[in-house]
Amino acid sequence: MMRIKELDYLKGVLILLVISFHLVWFEQLHPFAKQVVYSFHMPGFLLISGYLMNVSKAPKDFLRTLLWIAVPYIVMESGYIVMASLLPIGEHIDRLTPMVFLDRLCLHPLGPYWYLHTLILCGGLYYYIYNNVQRGPTTRFLLIGIACYILARAFGILSFSSALYFLAGAAIRQSGIGFLTFFRPSHFSLLAFVLLVSFSDNPNQASIGGVLIAYTAISSLLYAAPSPDEGKKRRMGSLPPRGEVWRGAVFLGRNSLPLYIFSPIFTFLCKQLVPFLQFDKTGLLFLLVSLIFCVSGCLLIAWLMDIIGISRFFFGRKALSI
Repeated sequence: MMRIKELDYLKGVLILLVISFHLVWFEQLHPFAKQVVYSFHMPGFLLISGYLMNVSKAPKDFLRTLLWIAVPYIVMESGYIVMASLLPIGEHIDRLTPMVFLDRLCLHPLGPYWYLHTLILCGGLYYYIYNNVQRGPTTRFLLIGIACYILARAFGILSFSSALYFLAGAAIRQSGIGFLTFFRPSHFSLLAFVLLVSFSDNPNQASIGGVLIAYTAISSLLYAAPSPDEGKKRRMGSLPPRGEVWRGAVFLGRNSLPLYIFSPIFTFLCKQLVPFLQFDKTGLLFLLVSLIFCVSGCLLIAWLMDIIGISRFFFGRKALSI
């Protein structure tokens, strides 16, 4: 599949929202905004991941795809588990034993890396059932859904709502409709999003309201996407042209993996900025400074990994940053 710039744009916006609401002080200042964003930012990533997951690959090639999701997951989740046993964070582990470590790594991940864990489980089930069950697509997706439900309810190693968003993205691809056709950008979607958020006391991705919020949020982001052809000429002292905003978002989307993987390091360090910036009661200055720090730090790590040659062993790519 050719790279779809609109999907990169969506990922760029979504990863900035992920980082923003992993900043503890900022999310504490804006709890309702956090609920709203949480109802669609990771569902958006899961929808895109399901849509882009290619199950027509040969088994060896698909296993290689899962491998290079698993390697960064194992490394980063292992580090997170160890740090959770040492630092006074919300997910603190009082007593880290080998069994606790393996349970968190293999079954019940801590922190933000649950997304990669979900991709491995859902992607593996999707590939196996879709290529080994000789039935129609409806039956195949029903079986995948049942398998995900069992993993979620019987074993507790998967969020069923997250699995459904992944499968929804996969179903859109298999239907042949197209992601940008299914999500219809319009001012009506933006109006619907505002109304849904306004009349929802507790947005939740696992509820019908949460599904509608996720749909209208993605459609609204596509509707609000700046045209890459606008604003090619920039005046001194003016705001960035809309075309530059587009290219910036697309660039971040293409680098969303290193941003997602490494941003927890920098969001933790951003706690040290709070005493210096808490004079701004809105937290927006803290957010701006923190986003610049986090994004720059993540991209720097990715660039250094490329220079040193580590990327091929960590992500299976010669160059991680784009």
